[in-house]
Order: sequence, then structure tokens, then C-alpha cells
Amino acid sequence: MQYRNGQRLPLDDLTARLSVNPRARRLSIRIDARAGEAVLIAPSERKLGEVVAFARTKTAWIRERLADRPLGTPLAPGATLALFGKPVRLTATGGAGAARLTEDPDGPVIVSGGEGEAYARRVENLFKRVARDTLQTRTDVHLRTLGQRPVRMSIADPKSRWGSCSPHNRSIRYSWRVVMAPPEVIDYLAAHEVAHLVHADHSPAYWSVVQRLVGDHRPHRKWLRDNGPALHAVGR
Repeated sequence: MQYRNGQRLPLDDLTARLSVNPRARRLSIRIDARAGEAVLIAPSERKLGEVVAFARTKTAWIRERLADRPLGTPLAPGATLALFGKPVRLTATGGAGAARLTEDPDGPVIVSGGEGEAYARRVENLFKRVARDTLQTRTDVHLRTLGQRPVRMSIADPKSRWGSCSPHNRSIRYSWRVVMAPPEVIDYLAAHEVAHLVHADHSPAYWSVVQRLVGDHRPHRKWLRDNGPALHAVGR
């Protein structure tokens, strides 16, 4: 059978999506908690058949991981989210005012107008504004350290990635959700993407640049692996 990049196919009672990543060094399976499916990754289209065969031996593992994926925290009054790794409560003010971060005797709180989807949109927009300011600052710090020219930065909401860098047009894209992580993890993400301006791959030389910027990066990578699915589930 001829498999194609982006193709979805049944895997017993599961759904799998095929993905070609030329930078991948091996066949792998990733769980897309947002889409509720397994992503089968191969370095080339001619290797897709191999990763499908591999996945068929791992259906029990895939089923367990999909069952364990976190439920989404709603962007609604009464919910508690994280901002810079600390809990922040969501409350409603009535009216149609934009969301803002403030503090009461019980700690940080986000207050916002709107109802339902309008409320959620205002809260998400606040997180995006905080993400833009925070990541722009950390990106600029790492650019100066490496003697790099400015880049065009944007904030988005990709399904599972935290960031991407396009060295050819000097642009970096971040997920706004990373501002829910602790500050040192946010800083690591900025360093990770800026380092790709020097090395586009994930070679030892690349990781040496990251280490120059933030020191031991392994705890931050582990934090994102362990906690990332919960952050991607917020508001779903």
C-alpha cells in the first residue's frame, strides 16, 4: 500500500495520522491529545510503511496514552489556570471589558467581561498579550548573546508544538500556551528557537548553543514533555 504524508488511517479501533519529518532520526509515535489520535512519524514517505507496521505492534500502548490524556480546563469563571507556573483564578466582572490581570487577598486573579465564548476569547487574548511581551523580551536577550540580528516574531496556537524557527526568513513562532509554564521553561523555549538561527538541526553543535544560552536544558525539556499535554488541553 502507498502511504502519504498527512494521511489518516484506521489502526484497529484507533485513528492514526502519518507525518513525514525529514529531521527525524528514527521512526516514532506521538500522541496528539488535542486531536485524540496517534501521529506516526517517519523521516521520509518511503519509510511510512515501516512506521505503520511498527504502530500496529503498539496499539495497546497508544490506547493507554490516549485514555490518559488530560481533560481540558475551561476558560470560564471559577476555573484556575497557571501563569508563569503559578495558579491564577478566573472571575467575571459583567459587561464587555477586556480581561486583565490583578490581585486580591487570595492571590492573582484574571477578571474579564463577556460570557461563554466571548469570555474565553478575552482571557485567551490576555494570555497572548503576555506571551508576546514575555517571549519578545527573552528572544531579544538570546539574540544579543549570539550576536544575531532581530527576527520577526509571532504568537499562535499550534496543536502540539511549542515553537518553530525559519532561519531563511528570520521568523520565530511561539505557542501562547507556554506562558503557563515556569519562567525558566519559557526562557528555554526562546533559547531553543533562537539557537536554530545558528544550527537548523538538533545536532550536538545545536544543543551546545542552547546550553550556552540557558545551561542544562534537560529539566526544561522534561517539564514540557511531562506537563505539555495539560497545557495544550486548556480551553479545549
